[in-house]
Amino acid sequence: MRILLLGSGGREHALAWKISQSPLCEQLFIAPGNAGTANCGTNLTISVTDFESIKTACIKEKIDLVIVGPEEPLVKGVTDFLISDPQLKHLDVIGPDKAGAQLEGSKAFAKAFMMRHNIPTAAYKEFTLENYQEGVEYIQKHPLPIVMKADGLAAGKGVVICENYLEAIAEFDLMIQRAKFGEASKRVVIEQYLDGIEISVFVLMDGKNYVILPEAKDYKRIGEGDTGPNTGGMGAISPVPFANEALMKKIEEKVIKPTVSGLIAEGLEYRGFIFFGFMIVNDEPYMIEYNCRMGDPETEVVIPRLKNDLVELLAAVSAQQLDKVKIETDPRTVCTVVAVSGGYPGDYSKGHEIKGLADINPEDSMLFHMGTTLQNGKAITNGGRVFCVTSYGKSVFDAVEISKEELQKVSFIGMEYRSDIGYEFE
Repeated sequence: MRILLLGSGGREHALAWKISQSPLCEQLFIAPGNAGTANCGTNLTISVTDFESIKTACIKEKIDLVIVGPEEPLVKGVTDFLISDPQLKHLDVIGPDKAGAQLEGSKAFAKAFMMRHNIPTAAYKEFTLENYQEGVEYIQKHPLPIVMKADGLAAGKGVVICENYLEAIAEFDLMIQRAKFGEASKRVVIEQYLDGIEISVFVLMDGKNYVILPEAKDYKRIGEGDTGPNTGGMGAISPVPFANEALMKKIEEKVIKPTVSGLIAEGLEYRGFIFFGFMIVNDEPYMIEYNCRMGDPETEVVIPRLKNDLVELLAAVSAQQLDKVKIETDPRTVCTVVAVSGGYPGDYSKGHEIKGLADINPEDSMLFHMGTTLQNGKAITNGGRVFCVTSYGKSVFDAVEISKEELQKVSFIGMEYRSDIGYEFE
């Protein structure tokens, strides 16, 4: 099978690493890829939103399967574009169409979907410029803290938690009146604050059937002890110690099954990954958000625990035969720690050489590139989150310690990382 993987982050490197191990993979192309994916296949200098160039590459390279890594091309309709082209009749695409991708592309759509299908979630209301004043009054009467979400895609930064009314009204003004997140915040969802512990659960769906992949917990804030501003994710662990059989059964019965049956009932033939972001409150799962793809950096701990051949799994999605698949999971704990550029998630510099990449011990650890590029054969920093080190261990503490030890072998100017990933489980 000739495969094209779209994306350039750590998620895509982890997927490319796994795909390249499959005997079913004849050749793998990654567009645009990064310095790490270049070791798993052939990088193509194509933007994930350049649909015409993606189509041309599919024809030229005789691609059988396209896997869409990030959310932006899905929300913009890359799946629809590819499967509707008569020259690509043979092509299978892993990733929902534009209608299905609304689960992530619109917070308002996702919340209304949850309400229609009785999926437990926080109470909410949505506002635009048209009912702005009503929104201000709603905020003034809302219990603190207040959660505000930009409706559209905002690169993982569109959620703000406000501790007082002055801050909440100022943020509301920034989002709607001053377009803080551009088009994404023309509509704002104001949500009840849920106090609990987060967990990410991943499902692969073939339009009719689904399988549940290993769960994970990621760490969004930049500072130790979950302090400071949100990032794209500073690390992750899998399995999650509190995700016992009883909780996972509740998650499947109360949320996953109604989501899958809801998609089918609404005529959304969803083929691809669904990310379920949960807040667990008093042992009860509440949906925070859907993503229409795998998370990052959660993929970097979920995929290393997956024993199945990933290409075989994706072929079963294309054939709508996931009901014949049994997921096999590595029982070991896996942790990833992310190295970021100094100043991230604010301003940071790029273009620094990364040294020591070859020194990682391949026995229990692997390094996944996130924001890197190749220049004259050298790996260069090209983003806020630069790479992550993923390790297997006997426990969360063990896996974290191994990742930190390996991380110290690699360096670039201004490199920073959190040393306390999984701290609450030690």
